[in-house]
Amino acid sequence: MLLPVGGRKGSTPVWPLTAASAAEKKAWSQLWSTPQAVAWERLEWTRTVARYCRVMIVAEMRGAPAAVLAQATVLEDRLGLTPKSMRMLMWDIARDEVAERRDEQTTSARGRIKAVG
Repeated sequence: MLLPVGGRKGSTPVWPLTAASAAEKKAWSQLWSTPQAVAWERLEWTRTVARYCRVMIVAEMRGAPAAVLAQATVLEDRLGLTPKSMRMLMWDIARDEVAERRDEQTTSARGRIKAVG
């Protein structure tokens, strides 16, 4: 599946679990703007993403139990949030060829500029 480099557009899905904390709301919004969110939406993985969001917030707290850290890692892999899991899911992020060409032109122009003494 080819995912858009610019991430998912549109409104954030409704939180499907019990009341979300402020940190969960912020993370939820950020997660749904990623390229992977396009696939999650197609696959209807809203609840799984919500569980990951909830576990991730706890896992990032100081002194988080090892079991929570392990669960966060498992969910990251299932949701395609690591390069290895993206390969396993056969997901790829589309290249932004226009931006790449612009970067190449900027880089090559800088390479031609020389300081004059």
